[in-house]
Amino acid sequence: MEKLTKVQEELYSYLLEYINETQHAPSIRQMMQAMNLKSPAPIQSRLERLRSKGYIDWIDGQARTIRILQQSNQKQLPILGAIAAGGLVEPFNDVQETLNLNYLSQSSKHYALVVVGDSMIQDLIAEGDYVIMRSLSPDEVIKNGEIVAARVKGLGTTLKRFYQKQGMIILQASNPKYKPITVNPDEVEIQGVLVGVWREM
Repeated sequence: MEKLTKVQEELYSYLLEYINETQHAPSIRQMMQAMNLKSPAPIQSRLERLRSKGYIDWIDGQARTIRILQQSNQKQLPILGAIAAGGLVEPFNDVQETLNLNYLSQSSKHYALVVVGDSMIQDLIAEGDYVIMRSLSPDEVIKNGEIVAARVKGLGTTLKRFYQKQGMIILQASNPKYKPITVNPDEVEIQGVLVGVWREM
């Protein structure tokens, strides 16, 4: 992986911390404030360099869609199996191997899953990517629109955006060719919330 300059590393570290804490990307103005800059041009230039070097990506034309792709150092994270971005697959349980990551806290709450399918492609999550998930705290409330690993009773596990409407749980793909999965709350178990994506370049 191509090394970062000092100013690129500063912005990258800020993005890692912000996205890990808030589960969404900061605005350009927030990045300007964090880097003590008065113009958006240096931020945009650094973001483009981070993207070209394979550290981040985003959806063109949409605000605050920056997603972390790779990490500059290494930390061992368990890969618990595959997660369907399409239909449903068997639940994941056992550690199959490990993935080297660095930005996550030294916590057993984090794990990785291999993506199977293309239902989340418009969220920049492709087949073969590793999604970095965080297990839920006991009293944690999931926000509408968060990307989750959801186990549907009797069917399997899938990676989708979570919505709760009129007493039902809706698991929504970002690829329009996939229909939403609508289930009762007692038929689904949310096993984790997305915090990042690892893509081998």
